[in-house]
Amino acid sequence: MKKTALLNPELSYLVASLGHFDEVTVCDAGLPIPSTTQRIDLALTHGVPSFITTVQVLLSEMQITGIILASEFKISSPQLHQAFVDLLVPYTDIRIHYINHDAFKLRTGKSKAIIRTGECTAYANVIFQSGVVF
Repeated sequence: MKKTALLNPELSYLVASLGHFDEVTVCDAGLPIPSTTQRIDLALTHGVPSFITTVQVLLSEMQITGIILASEFKISSPQLHQAFVDLLVPYTDIRIHYINHDAFKLRTGKSKAIIRTGECTAYANVIFQSGVVF
């Protein structure tokens, strides 16, 4: 059995297979997922698993160089947005970029996979850009 935090085999494989600048989306329960993109559906019920919990696990497993968020996230859900930003404090080398939600939805089509959580907070979505560990 794995010793690290990430136990889900699909997520573990995804992280292990990422290359530099590959993108992975973590989304709330309502974000439309393109049929052409791998869907890893973790949603069990409202709020389970949460956006923050899912992000915490991915931050512990994945080398991230950039983050893309919808600009509406910080306006519509300021508390959750701040909780997300607080998670990034130890990662001073990660760039954050904001785009409008329509552009964000289009951008998810470039993701290697979209991870659907049970989060039911508006705009609780992020695109992670993979970095390298060397």
